[in-house]
Amino acid sequence: MSCITVAAATLPSVPLDFKGNRDRILESIRIAKAQGATLRTGPELEIPGYGCLDHHLEGDTFLHSWEVLAEIISDPVCKDMLIDLGLGVRHRNVRYNCRALCTYKHIFLIRPKMSLANDGLYREMRHFTPWVKRRQSEDYYLEAIAAEVTGQRKVPIGDMILSTADTAVACETCEELFTPLNPSSFLGLNGAEVILNSSASHAELRKLRTRLDLISNSTRRLGGIYVYANATGVDGEARMMFDGSSMVLANGRVLAQGSQFSLSPVEVTVSTISIEEVRSYRSSISRNLQAAAQEDFPRVDCDLRLCRSADEVYLSDTLHMSKEIELHILDPMQEIAHAEAVFLWQYLTRTNSPGYFLALSGGLDSATVALFVYSMARMALQAINAGEQTVLADLRRVTGEPDFSPCSPEEIVGRLLHTCYMGTVNSGDETRGRAQRLSARLGGFHTDIKIDEAVIAHENIIAQTFDGFRPKYAIEGGSAAENLARQNIQARNRLVVAYELAQLSTTARNTPRKGAALLVLGSGNVDENLRGYYTKYDASSADIAPLGSISKTDAKAFQAWARDHWDLSIMTEFIEATPSAELLPLSAGVQDDESDAEMGFTYAELSEFGILRKVHKLGPWSAYLRLLGDWKERPGFGPRQIADKVMRFYRFYSINRHKAVILTPSPHLSAYNPDDNRHDLRPFLYVVNWPWQFDKIRAHVERLERSLKKGGGGGEEGEGVD
Repeated sequence: MSCITVAAATLPSVPLDFKGNRDRILESIRIAKAQGATLRTGPELEIPGYGCLDHHLEGDTFLHSWEVLAEIISDPVCKDMLIDLGLGVRHRNVRYNCRALCTYKHIFLIRPKMSLANDGLYREMRHFTPWVKRRQSEDYYLEAIAAEVTGQRKVPIGDMILSTADTAVACETCEELFTPLNPSSFLGLNGAEVILNSSASHAELRKLRTRLDLISNSTRRLGGIYVYANATGVDGEARMMFDGSSMVLANGRVLAQGSQFSLSPVEVTVSTISIEEVRSYRSSISRNLQAAAQEDFPRVDCDLRLCRSADEVYLSDTLHMSKEIELHILDPMQEIAHAEAVFLWQYLTRTNSPGYFLALSGGLDSATVALFVYSMARMALQAINAGEQTVLADLRRVTGEPDFSPCSPEEIVGRLLHTCYMGTVNSGDETRGRAQRLSARLGGFHTDIKIDEAVIAHENIIAQTFDGFRPKYAIEGGSAAENLARQNIQARNRLVVAYELAQLSTTARNTPRKGAALLVLGSGNVDENLRGYYTKYDASSADIAPLGSISKTDAKAFQAWARDHWDLSIMTEFIEATPSAELLPLSAGVQDDESDAEMGFTYAELSEFGILRKVHKLGPWSAYLRLLGDWKERPGFGPRQIADKVMRFYRFYSINRHKAVILTPSPHLSAYNPDDNRHDLRPFLYVVNWPWQFDKIRAHVERLERSLKKGGGGGEEGEGVD
């Protein structure tokens, strides 16, 4: 019985970090080889980094990628191994997203990606062209640096299978797995026994199960060994998150799975599988009939032997036959904790910043962001305690303390987080106290200030400009415009003060990183971003916004989860508090900023509209029709109430669309994220009353109401619902 040991490397995607990417790739090969693997694959475009974006259009990116590939395969660690590497390749002046199957000083073939991701977060068609010549190969003339190392002048490029001395290996890349006619089906029917999938698949809450089930179902239907390697961590533009979970499967069974989110710079998932099990599994007659009819693929011969005998496996100290395991999927709250920890850690360490500044208001949103920093500290401490030396070295570098060895997450937070309560005459003691107690519990450095003097100074400027005119709050008899202006000047002053404090915090406190500026954290959530329910350029604007793609519902659920799992009883105060920005005089009473009357929607409704608009791609008319069915049983919601909600949402969305173009970068964790910079490309200017669409909705409401008055409950004769 022949057995093969395969390895999937989980690596961060760091655009243009050719030296770092090279070193991490080589380290993954060393780890794989030490564990007995003869085949190693890694994430998509791992040499230049997946998220290079328009750098993929530059000749330098291709040149440096080939230089790095040449250095990797010049390392003796590649001897007797099949190495799968990802890079961009220019062939006949066309750019392709490719995989190079190599060994020590030799390249066997180059396999271009055939289906490119070009929706949502992805714009691969902007940078690459899909390979459209199925089951065909051509000659690719190697760059001088690669030719010098390999002694080869040309190698085949195209849609091929690599035939080794004892098995057959082929590739499909990320998006190709999700297509109806995915390449692995045809490659497997043509005899490829090992399929390598090099991926850069982004994280979204509650998405991983769908992806992993798709992979396992594919191999269950086809048979064979499937080696899936995904990137991990933050993409180069600090929006896309990769969540790892590299896997090895055989015949539909999961044999090994890597971590979902990790601070480790290199993680290798290894599995040993019997090739004979693949051949036996594929012996059913229905599969054989399709295999016999399958068109042939070009084959490239490879003299490597990737398999070992059963005796060799039995006698080895490192090799063990892999057994089926259960897929491990984090629950959504764990996903939030891990994703935010990795996002904040990698942003901190890549920018070499000394820490974070957070305006802590005593409300739920900013408190949730503080919890994310605490989660980062917990994950860093766990990695350090597990012996991850790179995490400890990075922590010492960003803190400026070469001997720092933390014993608790609070010690880490104390060095990396400056929180500040920025009160005014409109602020209450309740929120001030909550902010102070939370920061103390998490270990943060906390300050408590008043910004009234700055607000008054700005109001004096207005008075000078308009001959003594001073705006009043509505409770004082002022207009709606005056009321809003007086609130906004407080909110925007907080942003100015936050950046000045962040710039001077390390200097004033004389920390080891004296003079380095803290990164400012925003605390807006995805539902308020969608509704435009925030002040432009207030504390919602920042360097990064960890909460920016998470719903209010999930934020509140996360606080409850953190309270129960991290012994943070103080979170109950935030969960039960009435939310208020505290921008109106205390004499106005308690202002519930999240009420239906204040926003026009509940947060659950905003999430639902966000999904209808973005995920289901529905305009006002189709959203109205959908909700007629979905909300039919809701008390107090007839056609007119539903229509009013729909028209109100689309009107607010279009009025406030200008705010979406300046949203602070956040990790993309929600499918309905309205971030205009990458994910949600919509017009900037609208006719905000949507005359055609809204008139159609109003007319339909009147027809339905006439029908209901007649007692029929259905449409009038000849008046069906479109």
